[in-house]
This record gives sequence, C-alpha cells and structure tokens, in this order.
Amino acid sequence: MIEVEHVSRQFGSFRAVDDISFSIQTGEIVGLLGPNGAGKTTTMRMITGFLEPTGGSVKIDGLDVVTHGVEAKRKIGYMPEAAPLYSDMIVADYLKYEADLLGVDAEEKVPHLAKICGLNEVMYKNISELSRGNKQRVGLAHALMGDPEILILDEPTSGLDPNQVSEVRSLIKEIGKTRTVIISTHILSEVEMLCNRVIIISKGKIAADSPTEELREKFGHSVGIKVTAGGCTAEELKSALSNVDGASSVTSKDELEKPQGESNYATATVGVDGEKEIRPLIAKAVISKGYNLYEMQIQKNSLEDVFRVLTTGGETNE
Repeated sequence: MIEVEHVSRQFGSFRAVDDISFSIQTGEIVGLLGPNGAGKTTTMRMITGFLEPTGGSVKIDGLDVVTHGVEAKRKIGYMPEAAPLYSDMIVADYLKYEADLLGVDAEEKVPHLAKICGLNEVMYKNISELSRGNKQRVGLAHALMGDPEILILDEPTSGLDPNQVSEVRSLIKEIGKTRTVIISTHILSEVEMLCNRVIIISKGKIAADSPTEELREKFGHSVGIKVTAGGCTAEELKSALSNVDGASSVTSKDELEKPQGESNYATATVGVDGEKEIRPLIAKAVISKGYNLYEMQIQKNSLEDVFRVLTTGGETNE
C-alpha cells in the first residue's frame, strides 16, 4: 500500500531525512516515532505529497506521489496536529462544505461521519465554541470525508483530557479495522495501546522497524523485579537481595507509608540477568532474614525505555 524507497530530503545543507526505506501494508496501524527534529514530520509530509523528496520515491498503491499526485492523494486522509478548521462555521455546514469540495454526496456522507466520529450532539454548534476534543473529532471527520484507504494522524490526542483521549483512541482503533493508519505521537503509551508496528526515526535514519511486541523483546530485554517487604530498612533489604543468584543489580528505598504493625517498610528493584527465573530465590532470601514479603512484581522495559536507547544510546532504567 505505502512504499518508501531510499527517500531523502534536503533543506539547504541540512539533510532532514537520509535514505530511508519501508513499506506499510493494508490494515496495519503503524506508530511513527522520533525525537524532535528526527525527520518524522518531514517523512509524513513526503508520504502525503506535501513535500517532494530530494531523492528516492514514495508510492501509494503503486502510484508515485510526485508524478501521479492527484490520484495518490485521493487515497490519503491527513489530520495534522492542529487541524485547520474554519472556526466561524457551524460543524454541519463545515462538513457539508468539505464534502462539496471533494465531490461526495454530503447528504449521505456527513450524517455517517457525524455518527462514527461522535459529533451528533455538536453538529449545530459553532466550531469556535467546541472543546479541543470535539475539534479533533471534526478534523478526523474531515480526514475521512473522501473515504481514504490511508489515514495519517499527527499527534491525534495532543492537548486532550483523559476522557477525550480514551474516546479518540477507541475511535482510531475502530477506524483501523478497515484502513491503514499511521500515527505520529510523542505519547509512547498510546503507541503501545494502538499500534501493531513501530517505526522509529532518529537523526533522519530508521533506528528500528518492528512489530511492537518484538521491538520490546529485542531491545527491551532487561527485566526487573520489584520487591516490597516489611520489618526491614532499604539498606537491609538491599543487602539481603544482593547475593541472590541471577541478580545483576539491586536498588532500594524506604517507604514512608507503612502497613499497620510494621516499624519499617521498603521496596527494592532487582535487575535480572537474561531470562532467569529468580523469584523463588528472592522470596527465600527475604523470608530467611525474618522479613515480611508483601509483593513481587515483574517490570519489563517499556517502549519508552526502548525509545531512549535507540534515539540517544542511553541505558534502560532497569
């Protein structure tokens, strides 16, 4: 569906995108990630045909976005971070106007989009009076107006409150069942929830391209076990766990809030070498000291940890 082949983009002497290649198939929901200035927005603009590549090619369903721009763009719906809306129009008139521009049947399309985007209650409100969440919904309805096969969303939940974020995520999941979706966002938990594949761009190059779960397994291999115990200080708990076979590191801290009857209460995070199962050894070490074991919890590296390693060369938290 989308083929990006050896694409580069120069701005004067600065190379924002440097010889990247990837393909995205129909039905995928892909997260496009990268730190500020990494080249992800430039990449999205080249996919949509807004920018012409300095080198390489972008094809949409076999159509080059430069030589067959009109046909290729008909297959794409794009919602930028700050959707450009006519704030002095009411929602119904705005959507009808956009339908007329695209040559689609407004009488059929507008009510359909109002329903799936959750706009029925605000159709006759002025756009300037809408909450940011509802403005995002109007922008999404606009992007879907031409019934595109590909939907590109730039920071779709930026600035929304928690309820609005949940609603927009649910809407994107539903839309993704029938379309190819590319999401650019800084909210990594959002990518973990929505995307089945992640492409990370760093310094204009692709740092990783993998299914989300495989990415964590490949780059986020470190595992930590959080241990909570009573009847001991942080230093005592750390000392008890430091000699556990398979423990690569131990950090600990005292907790101020204690269960009733405990004079001391502490937590520790134990780094694990490889894939070893050391929880029985941890439990034995704690209990043998006469401490009360309250909890053990596995903590695998998150996508945020992986992102940090791939874009900065830094170490993960565990």
